[in-house]
Amino acid sequence: MTNTPMQILAPDAAGLTTAAGILRAGGLVAFGTETVYGLGADARNDTAVAGIYAAKGRPSFNPLIVHLSDLATAEQYCVFNDDARALAAAFWPGAMTLVLPLRQGAGISKLVTAGLDTLAIRVPDHKVARDFLEKFDGPVAAPSANPSGRISPTNADHVIAGLGDKIDAVIDGGPCGVGVESTIVSCVGKPAILRAGGIPAEAISACLGHPIAVPDDPDMPQSPGQLASHYAPKGQVRLNAQQIDPGETLLGFGAVDATLNLSPSGDLTEAAAHLFDCLHQLDAMGATRIAVSPIPDHGLGRAINDRLKRAAAPRD
Repeated sequence: MTNTPMQILAPDAAGLTTAAGILRAGGLVAFGTETVYGLGADARNDTAVAGIYAAKGRPSFNPLIVHLSDLATAEQYCVFNDDARALAAAFWPGAMTLVLPLRQGAGISKLVTAGLDTLAIRVPDHKVARDFLEKFDGPVAAPSANPSGRISPTNADHVIAGLGDKIDAVIDGGPCGVGVESTIVSCVGKPAILRAGGIPAEAISACLGHPIAVPDDPDMPQSPGQLASHYAPKGQVRLNAQQIDPGETLLGFGAVDATLNLSPSGDLTEAAAHLFDCLHQLDAMGATRIAVSPIPDHGLGRAINDRLKRAAAPRD
């Protein structure tokens, strides 16, 4: 987010060019889709993605949906199997999100995937959104453009009222259609619906030629990232460390002497952007005991602490 006032951009060539430039510079742009307005950032830019969480006041790093202009672009970032191709052919562009294996070297921020090896993607059925995505020519992470916990926005005025002083621009693409969230389908292993949405299970089952697991099924896989220790590095983690014990590696925050530091200046947005990368670096170092400096438990600090608590949770 820059210090300049938020821009309200028209959905014309000039407005879309300006919006794409803001994203390339690491800014935040809200834009309409057929479901709701999304708050977009370059999905490859850690700091920009952290800015989404800061602007929304989002309490935890849930995996974000990445919006892409077409199937060919989507295949640059994910590995498709036969089921995924069938669903994409039938329902894209449209209100379906597919969870697929992340392609090696795709360059997507770990904040987008919440450190997982899967990616949630969709191709929206909205002319302005697709024109914007084509103009930007890259992956756009975009949860709903509203403060966390508030009603999802279905027009530009909703975005302005909720986030007007926290983002760089909104493309006024008019009102959304029905405003129903996308159906999320995991195609990792046996297809399963992770979130009900605008495309009913019956239509998905008909497309696949067999029934699909739905959220009411007791044996349906849970959404990624919900297990208590899901975000754990290989080493044991000790939180709120005021000093380092023998054999520990310090993951620091603020003005401390640490092997790795989330943010030497104590900036929570910077710390959020570095969190998952630092955990991966600790694994690469072979750290077996990890001490973590105290992190303030406000703003993005709540999200950082949520993931660190999961990382420190007892394991089976």
